[in-house]
Amino acid sequence: MTRSGMRSARALPAALIAALAIGAVPALPAPQVGDALDRPAVGARDAAHAVLLTAAQAGTRLVVAGERGIVLTSDDAGQSWRQSRVPVSVSLTALRFADAAHGYLVGHGGTVLATDDGGLTWTRQLDGRTIARLELDAARAGGDAAALKSAERLVADGPDKPLLDLLVLDAQRAVVVGAYGLALATDDGGASWSSWRGRLDDPKELHFYAVRKRGDRIAVAGEQGLLRLSTDAGRTFKRIATPYQGSFFTLEMPSDGEIVVAGLRGNVWRSVDDGANWSQLASSAPVSITASTQRADGSLVFVNQAGMVLELRQGSLQALPAGLLPPLNGLVALSDGALLTVSIDGVRLIDVAAVSSQASGLWKK
Repeated sequence: MTRSGMRSARALPAALIAALAIGAVPALPAPQVGDALDRPAVGARDAAHAVLLTAAQAGTRLVVAGERGIVLTSDDAGQSWRQSRVPVSVSLTALRFADAAHGYLVGHGGTVLATDDGGLTWTRQLDGRTIARLELDAARAGGDAAALKSAERLVADGPDKPLLDLLVLDAQRAVVVGAYGLALATDDGGASWSSWRGRLDDPKELHFYAVRKRGDRIAVAGEQGLLRLSTDAGRTFKRIATPYQGSFFTLEMPSDGEIVVAGLRGNVWRSVDDGANWSQLASSAPVSITASTQRADGSLVFVNQAGMVLELRQGSLQALPAGLLPPLNGLVALSDGALLTVSIDGVRLIDVAAVSSQASGLWKK
């Protein structure tokens, strides 16, 4: 592995490090990653128990994705799953839908996939080879020597850098972010992409792990306490100082002016004034938080690498008695109130009403 690859592995979210450790997300040299970008996902015999990293809801359909290009859909509330047609076999890290039909999916090798049939079939729109060319063209046009050197290094490295999160504004507009400051956007359904690297003030090329939007405010969180905030729909961003210098793997914007970031060692911080002031939220365990979701009522739920499902209640994260779960990589709040979680052992549905009732009894004691 290259020196840059070593830094990437060291700083990636705990969920992906766990997958690397068991060989689920292979740390391959660039030529092999390139092969995986051109090799369709192979049908899995028991894909619902594969290593899965992300989940979403497309209308009433459930969609999950993970290692080796596996994407699954369910039209019966998770009782059964079928594998989708996917043109790559790289690990897929983040999934979002604009509506019941249109969605985007990102992953290793700079992969961006799109669907217009609710996740049944996917087409490749972007990969690390194209990203490197886009960055090189942008750097040459801008005349920035540092940006040009970075882009040339990106070309030389090959497509070995993962995209880690995305923001889907509608069927035509999306923003993708990832390792080493990768950030790109499309306004035409993926027909063309433009670099946002110059907007996000990231001279160290720190990893971007999460991107969220509320109104015209867009926030990006990442490595070493990084947080950038735009109040003009992404045209410009400003640095936001945070009180923790570890990585933030997820963020939410549950109300106007409110930002909640979470990540390494169970650190969760909240601001109600666009990052001017921060308060730390108590967590149930000093274990890395890997993902979060916002329910329809605005309440927040988190998962961590200890297999815990955590509700934000009364200013602290309190564990739901959801049973013994493996390290959790992602979750989505479903329209019926349930939670769908994904892990190294596949999909798990949690009846929130039942566990919340049980939890309420425990918290009163």
